Amino acid sequence: MKRFMDFTDKVCLVTGAGSKAGIGFAAASILSSLGAKIALISTTDRIFDRADELKSNGSEARGYIADLMDRKQVESVICDVIADFGRIDVLVNNAGMAQVGQEEDFTEFSCLSYESWDDSIDRNLNLCFNVTRSVIPHMIHGNYGRIVNVSSVTGPVVSNPGEAAYSAAKAAVIGMSRSIAIEVAKNNIMINNVLPGWIATASQTECEAAGGLNTPAGRGGAPEEVANMIVFLASEEASYITGQAFIVDGGNTIQEYKGPSNLYY
Repeated sequence: MKRFMDFTDKVCLVTGAGSKAGIGFAAASILSSLGAKIALISTTDRIFDRADELKSNGSEARGYIADLMDRKQVESVICDVIADFGRIDVLVNNAGMAQVGQEEDFTEFSCLSYESWDDSIDRNLNLCFNVTRSVIPHMIHGNYGRIVNVSSVTGPVVSNPGEAAYSAAKAAVIGMSRSIAIEVAKNNIMINNVLPGWIATASQTECEAAGGLNTPAGRGGAPEEVANMIVFLASEEASYITGQAFIVDGGNTIQEYKGPSNLYY
């Protein structure tokens, strides 16, 4: 009996998968457990450790190092993946937001430098464009594809001080994907977005952890809980879902009241 989601022989490319405790590697781990062949991309050599972990469980996996904000590097690494695996069936655009060795800039908009704005747009929007633009012709050629972008509730739904650029980029990813969705649905390519809320990854700050405690669920989410949504949207079963945005936030964005619980709920 065929299991509900089966990725046997599917080639899945996951970007931003270097952190052992991150959403990207959680998605890659689930995909590999369901039979997928996995290509992982990160900016540091720890990606080889992640690939080795998957291989130790019997999966076919390879790690690649690339700066995905550099379009020449993107073109080169996608060529390498195609050469190694023959095709790309699934793309999970998880890279962005944080990068090893670089801190986020939370400067308020009135004092924000042009350089900081451009860097955040490059990291959180153009990076996603670069990879998608390079992969999608191969999917069109194969008449199949699933693309899942890891956006955020920050930007499309809510925001925070000092996050104008990040918010703009993450909202734009969704707008971009809707146009792409219309163009490529005829090629059996579906593109969707997952919007995490407060998730307990390795890069989570103290204030973000506190935010998770104030959700209706009463806790931050686990990377695997976001990954489960990613994996479904990456599956053959998500064959009539495209251009959509799915929030995974423990109900945080649906609640109006955010004051002390002893005064209301």
